[in-house]
Amino acid sequence: MSGYDLAPELRQHEVALVDLLDRVLAGGVVIAGEITLSIADVDLVRISLRALIASVSSLAADEPGAAGGAVP
Repeated sequence: MSGYDLAPELRQHEVALVDLLDRVLAGGVVIAGEITLSIADVDLVRISLRALIASVSSLAADEPGAAGGAVP
């Protein structure tokens, strides 16, 4: 028995990095995270991250008042 017990339809499914990047940029993705550094239950450093990754054309198409999604 291998360490990877996937369903048969998922075993041979490969996605090229370019295809994955195209899907992400076409629809956009939001990445959110939080890191807290604490010693003895005292929070010393807190870092929050929120990032939106999308292509300019997909953001312009969603913008209200954009004429046909054209970027000025």
